[in-house]
Amino acid sequence: MADETNIFNGADRRFNAVFIEVSIRLFVIGFLVYWTFVIIQPFGAMIVWSVVVAVALFPLFDKLSSWLGDRGTIAAALITVAALILVIGPVTWMGVGVIDPVKGVIAGLNNGDIAVPPPPESIKSWPIVGAQIHAYWELASTNLKSALAQILPELKPVGEYLLSMARNAGLGTLKFLLSVILSGFLLAYASQLMIGMRALARRIDPANGEKYLSLAGATINAVSRGVMGLSIMQAVIGGLGMYLANVPGANLLSVAILVLGIIQIGPLVIVAPVVFWAWTNLSTPGAIGLTICMLSVNYMDNVLKPFIFAHGLSTPIPIIFIGVIGGVLAHGVAGLFVGPVVLAVVWEVGSAWVAEEIASTTPEKAAAKEAPPQLLSSSRSGAEAV
Repeated sequence: MADETNIFNGADRRFNAVFIEVSIRLFVIGFLVYWTFVIIQPFGAMIVWSVVVAVALFPLFDKLSSWLGDRGTIAAALITVAALILVIGPVTWMGVGVIDPVKGVIAGLNNGDIAVPPPPESIKSWPIVGAQIHAYWELASTNLKSALAQILPELKPVGEYLLSMARNAGLGTLKFLLSVILSGFLLAYASQLMIGMRALARRIDPANGEKYLSLAGATINAVSRGVMGLSIMQAVIGGLGMYLANVPGANLLSVAILVLGIIQIGPLVIVAPVVFWAWTNLSTPGAIGLTICMLSVNYMDNVLKPFIFAHGLSTPIPIIFIGVIGGVLAHGVAGLFVGPVVLAVVWEVGSAWVAEEIASTTPEKAAAKEAPPQLLSSSRSGAEAV
């Protein structure tokens, strides 16, 4: 009896020792993971952007590296420099070019050179607000400063919002440039990183890990192509409208719309001043037409994003749509790429799980499971005889 008690006590002590040791290891690992997250969390958006840029540029990097005799470091450096030039050049050009039109608008307001056309008499017949709109429009056509002074308190929040948008545009551009530089380092070590990612994917899911990794890459490529395509579409439509309306600096503003679209700031910083210029320099039909054009540029990405992003993917459009919208709401610009990737992988995992369950419950397999071994063997013998 005493021997059995000693055995049980020894087993309990060994269990307690193992439990304590495992708990300590788990605590240390968890603390290191948390500490790592705290350290890299401020750079989370840039890391996501750098991964996206690296994945999008990898086909070009692969071709250039092969042309250079598998010199990956040189190829990554050339692509990084070219990408920086493509971003810094238009941004600098845009910043310098926009200053003069803004100065011109301010000088025109001070000198009274900016004239607002008189309002059509038909506006008076509009219900409820027609008379007030006509009176204010007429005041603006005769004394623009007085008209602006009346709405200056209401315009202050709008001005603060536009200034905030401008600051965010500058900060977003800087983050994007840093992400491009970081993506160059990722490209330089692309082969080692791919080996490690494939090994990690197989470690997580030996059967489907690499497939999900390929799906994530395909989703990022689709989103990247969609962002570029939408930005070009916005720049072309906006540039055509501004060219037809003879907007000053239309070429520079078109480039600005393209760059702001690529870095996911949005064209509102350009659209708002252009609409203001239209209503102070064009006739009413021209101002309405340019306003519709610029508002279409501003909001077309909200409508077309899910359809363009889902092109070429097996994931359904509603899943991509939810991923894009939910990702942006949850994680900002980085969520534009993270959301669709996460939901696409989850969709594929769920689809595979459901398909496996359906396949295991088909009538033939269900009958095979329920049939006794003798019946199965006899049916196989009969099939062989036939």
